[in-house]
Amino acid sequence: MTEAEIYSILAEIFDDVFLREVSLRPDLSAKDVDGWDSFKQIDIVMAVEERFGFKAATKDLDALQTVGDLVRLIVTKTA
Repeated sequence: MTEAEIYSILAEIFDDVFLREVSLRPDLSAKDVDGWDSFKQIDIVMAVEERFGFKAATKDLDALQTVGDLVRLIVTKTA
């Protein structure tokens, strides 16, 4: 799966979680999106795990700071 395909899927997930379009970019973080709190973070992670078919370890989740970090995690877990 290419990074472009991952971003496309993540865009759908983010749009569903936030109930609006969110423009994703590698450096996008929670501070950049109104309403992105710990509850939304859980929703995002759960949707990503379900869609991409893996379970992330706590240490992996703790390291996530940006959408780019999330994409790299998906690439690693689905390789």
